[in-house]
Amino acid sequence: MMIRNEVFSCFVFYGVLLVVKMYVIAILTGQVRLRKKAFANPEDSLRHGGLEFNREDPDVERCRRAHRNDLENILPFLFLGAVYSLTGPSLAVARLHFVVFFIARVVHTVAYLLALRAPTRSLAYTVGQVPCVSMALQVLFSVSTYA
Repeated sequence: MMIRNEVFSCFVFYGVLLVVKMYVIAILTGQVRLRKKAFANPEDSLRHGGLEFNREDPDVERCRRAHRNDLENILPFLFLGAVYSLTGPSLAVARLHFVVFFIARVVHTVAYLLALRAPTRSLAYTVGQVPCVSMALQVLFSVSTYA
């Protein structure tokens, strides 16, 4: 029955796109590791040429930081968005929250991976936090009478 909730369905759409984006970054990180021959584990480096490849690489680390940043931001969004969807917001307002967050995260990832000039990445991060703070406050107001 929940999937018939238009707001929740909209949230699921953008939530799944964000999870797919995270998978893409994980795969990209692995591909950069292979291309740069920079492996985190000795057994992987031995398999791909020797222990000298058990090392860090700046490009691999950049991918890892982008992925970690996604984990730190997308996971809270998934919780906030799901609960927010159940508070009865209008579809248009909810969609605006979800779209703004999604676009901000895509821009943030592109800025991170391509090392775009500052403050592109920090602006994308900040823009993405606005809908999360808004949803968090609306959820808190919705449940405050039960606290």
